[in-house]
Amino acid sequence: MRSEEMKFGIYGSVANPPRGEHLDRCVDEAIEEAEIAEECGFDSYFFGEHHQDKDGFIPAPIVLATAVAARTRRLKVGTAVLLLALHHPVQVAEEAITLDIVSKGRVVLGVGLGYESADFSAFGLPVASRVGRFGEAMEIIRRCFSGERFSFHGKHFTLQDIEIHPRPIQEPGPPIWIGANTPAGARRAGKIADGFVLGPGVDLEAVTKLLEAYRSAAREAGRSPVVALMRDAWVASTRAEAERVYGPEVMTAYKYYWRSGAVAWRHIKSESDLTLEHFTRNRMVLGDPEECIQEFQRWHEATGADSVVLRLRHAHSGGPPHKNIVESIRLFGERVIPYLR
Repeated sequence: MRSEEMKFGIYGSVANPPRGEHLDRCVDEAIEEAEIAEECGFDSYFFGEHHQDKDGFIPAPIVLATAVAARTRRLKVGTAVLLLALHHPVQVAEEAITLDIVSKGRVVLGVGLGYESADFSAFGLPVASRVGRFGEAMEIIRRCFSGERFSFHGKHFTLQDIEIHPRPIQEPGPPIWIGANTPAGARRAGKIADGFVLGPGVDLEAVTKLLEAYRSAAREAGRSPVVALMRDAWVASTRAEAERVYGPEVMTAYKYYWRSGAVAWRHIKSESDLTLEHFTRNRMVLGDPEECIQEFQRWHEATGADSVVLRLRHAHSGGPPHKNIVESIRLFGERVIPYLR
């Protein structure tokens, strides 16, 4: 199933390795990048969540999205993803509603299970509780968005006779997307979410299998599938320039994920296999404008994704530098995006 028009977003990492210094400047740069992205025809801008990160990864994505919403007028803003199992769902619902009001109805709430033990230990939660907490939280958030009075009695959350106000601008509430890289996560998204976000660590073969699982579950649940494909991507005037600027940054990130045991990287046996050449064909989009157009078309034909969310900056390398990111955003807007609509 092929979406008729490609939409483009950006995932904005805010961190500054190795010690997390000058984060105020990093936040300013991310907000400026979002403003420029809006000018250049991008459709959305997202932030993620991690905790106890020595690189200074900003742990409050809804706060960052609110800052972007205040400086833009058209961009969808939100999380990709917020680690839902870490939080009380009523607070998440109220913050999402507030952001929906601030942005005048431009919020997408992307949520995920999480996988890093440091994220869970920061809240005193066992990783093993994440699936149960996640499922209960999803149900509670939906009911908070509805404005109905309700009670909830679960294993992890108990609520008695509550009614959440104000109501969000979007009806019946901001769309909730689930981010996942596993078949179980894909099926979960199809059953209970409004969209599915696939992380950048998944190659094309795995993406197509996950989308089959997601779309099948969505059909069974009577939901219309919405797919957001997150990709590591970079455009420059030449392929060599793209590899020079972006290559070292993305490979630093990939080595971090491999060392941390992230699901999408467990099939790689040795760190020596982590080379730019190995990943440029079926995992990322990188090159001059013509190459990027061709690659986005190939991914679109293969996946039918409704939108592509580009990860330009890598939290675990801190780069590429702001100046280079602005140049790449502008080149995407001038020489790539117009030819894919």
